[in-house]
Amino acid sequence: MSYIEFDKEQLVNIAFSKSREILRCSSTGSFATTTLVGLNTRKYHGLFIVPQDRIDHERHVLVSYLNETIIVDDMDFHLSVNQFQGGVINPKGNKYLQKFTADSIPTYLYRVGRFNFTKEIMFLKDSDRLIIKYTILDNYESASIQFRPLLAFRSIHSLTHANAQANTQYKTVENGVGYCMYDNYTPVYIQCSAPITYQHQPDWFLNVEYEEELKRGYEGVEDLFSPGLLTAAVHEKELYITIGTKPIKTEDIAKLYKKDMSHHTSRSSYFNCLQNAAEQFIVKRNGKTEIIAGYPWFGRWGRDTFIALPGLTLALSKNQLCKEILDNMIADMKDGLFPNIGEGTNAAYNSVDAPLWFFRALQIYTETARSKRKIWEEYGDTMKKILNAYRHGTLNNIRMLDNGLIYAGGPGLALTWMDAVIDGRPVTPRTGCQVEINALWYNAIKFSLDLARLAKDTDFTYEWEPMVQDFPTVFKDTFWSKEIGYLADYVDGDYKNFQIRPNMMIATSLPYSPISEKIRQLILKRTCEELLTEKGIRSLSPNDPEYKGHYMGNQAERDAAYHQGTCWIWLLFPFTDGMLAVYQKSAIPVLQKILYKFDNCMTSYGISTIAEITDGDPPFKPNGCISQAWSVAALLYMKWRIERYK
Repeated sequence: MSYIEFDKEQLVNIAFSKSREILRCSSTGSFATTTLVGLNTRKYHGLFIVPQDRIDHERHVLVSYLNETIIVDDMDFHLSVNQFQGGVINPKGNKYLQKFTADSIPTYLYRVGRFNFTKEIMFLKDSDRLIIKYTILDNYESASIQFRPLLAFRSIHSLTHANAQANTQYKTVENGVGYCMYDNYTPVYIQCSAPITYQHQPDWFLNVEYEEELKRGYEGVEDLFSPGLLTAAVHEKELYITIGTKPIKTEDIAKLYKKDMSHHTSRSSYFNCLQNAAEQFIVKRNGKTEIIAGYPWFGRWGRDTFIALPGLTLALSKNQLCKEILDNMIADMKDGLFPNIGEGTNAAYNSVDAPLWFFRALQIYTETARSKRKIWEEYGDTMKKILNAYRHGTLNNIRMLDNGLIYAGGPGLALTWMDAVIDGRPVTPRTGCQVEINALWYNAIKFSLDLARLAKDTDFTYEWEPMVQDFPTVFKDTFWSKEIGYLADYVDGDYKNFQIRPNMMIATSLPYSPISEKIRQLILKRTCEELLTEKGIRSLSPNDPEYKGHYMGNQAERDAAYHQGTCWIWLLFPFTDGMLAVYQKSAIPVLQKILYKFDNCMTSYGISTIAEITDGDPPFKPNGCISQAWSVAALLYMKWRIERYK
């Protein structure tokens, strides 16, 4: 039995199969995603989703899906599963499914009449190209497959509707056709390994419904353009179809498929799945190497990049890849800050923690480097720019106070990772001195001083050593409460917020922590008692009256729960470091137990990957993005640290 496998009973159960989603990606940033049986339930689902460099550099759904019909010995079988407004599903092609496996690539086994055939779906590793392979396993007299493409040509964040502006024409290419619905878009070419007949029948598929969007409080009905019908005969039991942004020689389709198969990471085990998932976040396009924060709707996020970086690269012995990503992010730095989202003129520099997580990622990278002195030579100037920007003040009221603490924020601003905003008001307003920001700040300075001393940069050490001498005392006086027994989450003037959140736990995880070991023990004890679950760490204690144990509803309702109890997997990254720092080898059994609890996630929600979040209440239902970079990274980082510590 395969590690990733579903049987007929599961596949014909629409409720079961549409609650699980599959994802295949290219390193170019293109991807395909849908539910287990190909029923699109989100506007983000699509068979061929490609970044559009001439429009906005964002991902756009070009081909939503293919309606497929297989004709064997003059018998027609409709294989697709479509949902229309009102929840009407037609056709129900999943009734022919016998099995789904994904140890290598997504593979479906169908039985139509007395005939069995397989369908395999591959996104080429380094190309904007998808290949689907059909193999008929039984003898037949005649067989052909008909394809009716349904095109969207729109951003993943929007929907399209029937309109007169769409270009309904087509272009003939070898064994296929090409389409381009609007100016500046990448064309789409659909080609077969065998000759085709094409009937041009331009029309609109009306009222296609996306159930998950309706649940999330968004518009969830759109129209898709159906340009025509391609029919190809199946010879020698195999047929390939490819979708790409450029036409190719059709004799090369099978060769490309077989060549790419040899480079795919197996998903035959839990940790192989994690590695496979990790690879899908790394995108190399237009000369840049970046991390996609999460599929299907997140792009590059600065904060997420630095938090995920050690787990996605160093934990997999990809040190050079780590350096490439660090260097690309530095190129976009402005006023000591990294873009939180977007790029170029669309970049938003609204993250106080991204630069400080940059230091932490660089610090972990330095552990694997041959020469720490060389790290200062390469990154010292960048480190100085960030430190000086914080010291003297930068965007969004980020500045150092006279006592050495960092203050950040103001009305309407949400600058930490707890950044949900409803109607212009942060759900968790943390304006002031945030506990994790100041712990990271202290660690950043101390780490910089270490490198500067090795490089004999006496000017830097002379300037910055006095900055940290009294910092632990100031930090403790500001955040610690002996009576309560833990750290304040943030402090603004005389106000101190003592809600039990995981941010204080981050202070336990750093090589240079401003708190004593005894305080670290107390914080970790509180974390384990009130925040730790088998699927991550809660963002707020369930004993707090503001706690929300379920993440559901429309956007405002979800945002109200996002950091008010929702469980986050990425927090296992600092939790791991904190536990090992304080409890050393005795922490390993605890960490291993948590790590292996995620094994059962490989066949739920996002197949063979880890979700963004889970509910804070049992059974800790996964939610948010089906595949999140810092979630996958946290588990790989846990495994790496455990193995290095033994």
